[in-house]
Amino acid sequence: MNLSLTWILIGLTVLVSWQAFNNRRVLERLILWPPAIERHKQFDRLLTHGFIHADWQHLLFNMITLYFFGSAVERWFVPYIGQIGFVLFYLSAIVIAILPTYLRHRHDSHYRSLGASGAVSAVLFAFILVQPWSLIFVFFLPVPAIVYAVAYVGYSIWMDRQGRDNVNHSAHLWGAGYGVLFTLLMEPRAGAIFLQQLMQPTFG
Repeated sequence: MNLSLTWILIGLTVLVSWQAFNNRRVLERLILWPPAIERHKQFDRLLTHGFIHADWQHLLFNMITLYFFGSAVERWFVPYIGQIGFVLFYLSAIVIAILPTYLRHRHDSHYRSLGASGAVSAVLFAFILVQPWSLIFVFFLPVPAIVYAVAYVGYSIWMDRQGRDNVNHSAHLWGAGYGVLFTLLMEPRAGAIFLQQLMQPTFG
């Protein structure tokens, strides 16, 4: 029996985040800090920031979401792109989701960002594209996936423009878009199937 790649990604993220919680030097080396990339060419930070988190609540929220949707997306993707392809999808989502933020703040020495939210959004929206009427539990309330997606995107756009909290809503949006685009490029028929499903609601 093959070990789930989703579980491996979760385990690695929890391990690295836990190390960063207990070692400030690890956190400072892995976090997305634009001057380190701009001046010292530490481009690996575009990836490593996705394996550390601000606190246990931040980590658990991302990993629980990845747990519930990652395994399904893994099962769908592996027949098309293989196991390595699925891992590369996740890793590339971390980078793609943060690039607009980095470009916006590349001269800002006060800006920092961390967390797997961009990649997790990519996985979540790939799932929603394939199963738009599946029920997602939001604060224990069942919500159709497509309804959640619309609310999520609208809220993220609004909050990104407000800029009043420490959440990188831009990464959420770019990650979500990347998840949808990647799925459509991998399986072009997914778009037509998605539209067909929208016209035939089946909750559950």
